[in-house]
Amino acid sequence: MPKIPPYSMEFRLEAVRLLRSSDRSVPQLARELGVSPQSLRNWSVQLAVDEGKADGLSSAERDELRRLRRENRILAEEREILKKAGGLLRPGRRDPVSVFRFIAAEKASHSIAIMCRVLEVSRSGYHAWTRRPPAPRTLADARLTERIRELHTKRRGVYGSPRIWSDLVLDDGERIGRKRVERLMRQAGLSGLIAKKWRATTVRVPGVRVADDLLDRNFAAGAPNRCWVADITYLRTWQGWLYLVAVQDLYSRRIVGWAMADHLRAELVTDALEMALAHRRPDRGLIWHSDQGSQFVSLAFGQKARAAGIAQSMGSKGDCFDNAVAESFFATLKKELIHRRSWPTKAELRTEVFDYIETFYNRERRHSTLGQRSPADYEKMHLPVIAQEQAA
Repeated sequence: MPKIPPYSMEFRLEAVRLLRSSDRSVPQLARELGVSPQSLRNWSVQLAVDEGKADGLSSAERDELRRLRRENRILAEEREILKKAGGLLRPGRRDPVSVFRFIAAEKASHSIAIMCRVLEVSRSGYHAWTRRPPAPRTLADARLTERIRELHTKRRGVYGSPRIWSDLVLDDGERIGRKRVERLMRQAGLSGLIAKKWRATTVRVPGVRVADDLLDRNFAAGAPNRCWVADITYLRTWQGWLYLVAVQDLYSRRIVGWAMADHLRAELVTDALEMALAHRRPDRGLIWHSDQGSQFVSLAFGQKARAAGIAQSMGSKGDCFDNAVAESFFATLKKELIHRRSWPTKAELRTEVFDYIETFYNRERRHSTLGQRSPADYEKMHLPVIAQEQAA
């Protein structure tokens, strides 16, 4: 709405005419009329321009200029509203409540009347919506969003909607659909992490005989300690490389042994083997599956494996899918921990990897292969059943 001037055009004209026809000075007449002297001078100059006696913009031209500037401001505001509104005007997405939420969020930056006109909703409808108490579903969404934020933080910011949904359903007992969790996470700006591309790092020894592939990509195990998979990965720090070997039980996907060092000698994998044997104490006949890396075909490792009654198995040359489970663990580790920041020291990285494996991955992190259970929970649920079946 245009601003109404405090003095009408007729008042201004008569004041200037009185100034011209009398011998009173500008300050004296301004004081008698109750206006400022500068205003009276401006009116006098403008009347001279309108009469063609002085150069400048006439009153009509000034009014037209003000009108055009006002229209430009409105057009710029409308364009900004449309840019912010995104897809609210797309066919099939005309949800008035979503439009009302947008208006409520932007009312400090834009006129409510202009937003209602541009977004094609009524002002009365918007104001009625603001006075209406929140719907039960809206309150439930707000409560769930807050809980989702808590879970996302608790899970180190790595969970996407499938695992957050499992937390809500399995732990909290919520009756909620996956699409709803996905929508609430998207609206809250929360998401899981995306893995980087895989790069081969296996170092082979040419001319050395390797073990046969006993798994043939069958990564299912009916009981614990029947088949372990292992692999080595490189972890970068400011002080140089740190090398990690991890041993994983295919039954529960638990990391049963691991070792870290700043070298790639054979003792790196023998240390991981000794940790796994101490933790699990498997029966003879266990299958150890790995790639054809030089550490796994070394004499020292082969001797320790045979002494423990372990049958070695190796995938084909240059095929990461033959050891997909071990590769998947390292991809997860790097996505959820290593690649999220840089690591100044090897000692700091060692501590964080230890915490990730023993605290988070083995005991808390949900696995889709295990029905969204952690390895520890999965073993706790199924080991008594296996023991009963073996006893029978």
